[in-house]
Amino acid sequence: MAVPVGIVWIADQITKHWVRYSLEMHRYDIIEGWLAFNYTQNPGMALGMDWISTPTISVIAILATVGILGYILKTLDQANFAYLVCMGLIIGGALGNITDRLVMGYIEGYGRALEGHVIDFIHFTLTINETPVFPYIFNVADMAISTSIVAMLIFHKKIMPVDEDEPAEEENIKEAQTGEVVVEKGLNDRKFSDSDAEGKESSSRVKPEDFAEDGEGGTGRENRPEPDELPVEEDQPKRQDEESK
Repeated sequence: MAVPVGIVWIADQITKHWVRYSLEMHRYDIIEGWLAFNYTQNPGMALGMDWISTPTISVIAILATVGILGYILKTLDQANFAYLVCMGLIIGGALGNITDRLVMGYIEGYGRALEGHVIDFIHFTLTINETPVFPYIFNVADMAISTSIVAMLIFHKKIMPVDEDEPAEEENIKEAQTGEVVVEKGLNDRKFSDSDAEGKESSSRVKPEDFAEDGEGGTGRENRPEPDELPVEEDQPKRQDEESK
């Protein structure tokens, strides 16, 4: 992460110093009608917002940078290369603008530390129907910060670090859900097996209507003839003929 921090900070300070000391660069068209250098000093926040004092803005910027550094250190174990590059661009850009706030008041002679104005000079001059497309002037530090934020918003699933406990929690949830499904399936199977067993038991029982009453309070044999009785009745005349002979 130190490499992108150093690259952004050095590039930001060199370009600011070059434009500030080159009078011809204070108003210079790079692409006429599209892009130009317009040197200015911004006492406020990004995009020209100056609704609070410069020292207050400087303190907020320093505290925000310290907070970002703390977050980076906290998530360093889960960080990937892209995340470190993006955060390096943000820290490098923040340090570039903080440097202006700390020293430009002394250099220009209009204030002390925290009262310095940030140097801006990059300006998109494109207009549509005489309305500026992007009226704000910015610098290399702002470009690094904005590019990093946009990249993390678009590719946050690949860039942002993932807590190691989150996959384990997801697996536990899936296992719990799978267990519930198995238990529910087992209960349903058990219900089906119990109902089948009850059906078989009821079909094997002897029903009262299969028997006919024989006298008072007594039960007789089935009304239907048994299979052995018919052959006996058919063979009875043959046996009587044999006995008479």
